[in-house]
Amino acid sequence: MGDFSTYTIKDYEYWTLSVHPNQGYLGRCIIWCKRENALDLADATDDEQKELFVVLGEAREAAQKVFQPDWINYAFLGNETRHLHGHFLPRYSSPKEFEGVIFTDEKWGHNYATDYNFITPPKVLEAVRLRMQKELN
Repeated sequence: MGDFSTYTIKDYEYWTLSVHPNQGYLGRCIIWCKRENALDLADATDDEQKELFVVLGEAREAAQKVFQPDWINYAFLGNETRHLHGHFLPRYSSPKEFEGVIFTDEKWGHNYATDYNFITPPKVLEAVRLRMQKELN
């Protein structure tokens, strides 16, 4: 997983919320634990756990206001990147237009799968970041 610092939406004490550069799911974010040796969700400290639920709740509320998703998926997998992080994935039952781009959730009602061929135009990515950031501040 690359450097998401240019995509930061909000920094918390223990976590950073960033927009994911692949917006195949409109509003997709990464929640990154700041502790250097953090690996597994079950090993999160009490303070990290408490703040994680704040981050998830705030991200959910911001996404609801900005994009009106029909559901939110949360995934803490660690398959490719061995560091404690989670994926925040808004899901949509019908196509959604944002900044002139139509986003279609082809996997609605099923497990998400990343479309690695989906390319998010930089201006759309920045608009997602700024709209989420505005709702969180």
